[in-house]
Amino acid sequence: MSDSPVSPVTKAPQGAFLRQGFGVILFILILDQISKWVVLDLFGETPRMIEVLPFFNLVLVRNQGISFGMFGGSSAWGAWILTGLALVISAFLFFWLKKAETRLAALSLAAIIGGALGNVIDRVRFGAVVDFLDFHVLGYHWPAFNVADCAITVGAATLILESLFSGGEKP
Repeated sequence: MSDSPVSPVTKAPQGAFLRQGFGVILFILILDQISKWVVLDLFGETPRMIEVLPFFNLVLVRNQGISFGMFGGSSAWGAWILTGLALVISAFLFFWLKKAETRLAALSLAAIIGGALGNVIDRVRFGAVVDFLDFHVLGYHWPAFNVADCAITVGAATLILESLFSGGEKP
């Protein structure tokens, strides 16, 4: 029997990557919450912009909606409904993580879960998600986002690519 390392796309028994998945979830949660703590400490309650690079600013945005602020002006229950939805989706993804057969799928799912839980923490603490990364070009600003949003986006994109190019037989 060989002790060779498992590649990111080598199939393994269910649950083989659960510990690594927990590590990724925890890492993303910590990184996300520390980054938000630093930004909130830097800005306080004063909305302003700090130019970091010609195409990148730090801003403080409290996003009460979902991606790009959609559904942000709904009701006082909106944050709780979005929180519940994120928790249900995270639970579904966690069960998928437990069954993940490749390291890449497990790490992708963990990134999505970690990002979703990071934003859930914000909704519970502040009633909104703290966004602060503002990229722009030629006067066009991409909607502000945060570390959790990055984890969700990268995790989802990687999961899609992994499923498309894994080469295994898929029903």
